[in-house]
Amino acid sequence: MKQILRLKPIFQDKIWGGNRLNTVFGYTIPTETTGECWAISGHPGGDCRIENPEFAGETLGSLWNTRRDLFGSMQGDTFPLLIKIIDAKDDLSIQVHPDDAYANAHENGSLGKTECWYVLDCDPDATIVIGHNASTKEEMAQMIREDRWDELIRKIPVHKGDFFQIDPGCVHAIKGGTLILETQQSSDVTYRFYDYGRLQDGKPRQLHIAQSLDVTTVPFHADAPEQTVTTKDDATITHLVTCRYYSVYRAVVKGTAAFSWDKPFVNVSILSGEGTLDGTPVKKGDHLLICADYGDMTVSGDLEMIYSHV
Repeated sequence: MKQILRLKPIFQDKIWGGNRLNTVFGYTIPTETTGECWAISGHPGGDCRIENPEFAGETLGSLWNTRRDLFGSMQGDTFPLLIKIIDAKDDLSIQVHPDDAYANAHENGSLGKTECWYVLDCDPDATIVIGHNASTKEEMAQMIREDRWDELIRKIPVHKGDFFQIDPGCVHAIKGGTLILETQQSSDVTYRFYDYGRLQDGKPRQLHIAQSLDVTTVPFHADAPEQTVTTKDDATITHLVTCRYYSVYRAVVKGTAAFSWDKPFVNVSILSGEGTLDGTPVKKGDHLLICADYGDMTVSGDLEMIYSHV
């Protein structure tokens, strides 16, 4: 049976968040510092509710546990991917993520965190942090002790439509004025190197210097994914990245296009416009999951979407 699941996003308040999830996407957000929309998630920290009437009361996590047939009978304890929209009104901390082996050993069996960013919008002079300038871990540790962050980190300009792959061990930070769609492993493990001395509830946020030094790749190597663009019917499809955990694509449809889904599942986020997926109405801000081996689908309308699969 062909099945499309519609998911209800979960919102996370963050010290660096803003209100663009409301002003840009029209979501009802809990605060004016809402930093994250967990749009497609089965993670215990934000498990999205399924909005289809036939799955009333279910979440993505509960369906993963009880209806694995919907996901091609994949193995694994948790739904493997997590899709977020991040509204960075202010700078996120300078941080790094562990790989699977380190997270499993040090974070109670968690997955590591490989992620990628598609820049939905940003201020004209926006920058992000990707990478560092240390030659050795000893040099990095010394620069941290001496608070030489401007020398240590690599800031680069960022523009709407840019795409970045962030592997475990890569020092990074989304900076203020940036709106991003993030595709990542289903993990919430983040090690903070530096947080600008900010206070939350009157106290500095916890840093993780030892763990950060453990997992950071030194020296840094910049590897940009090679992207390819194809046209199919009335769709232009950009292959953004394929790594061991996910493949991510951007599709712009202006008319009607045929897609064929042969994966255990496909995550779909509508970034702009509106249309239909096999007659199912969709609009900007909708997030859907196409279940196992769906097969042929007709996408119609004037819309832009990001889709991903394992």
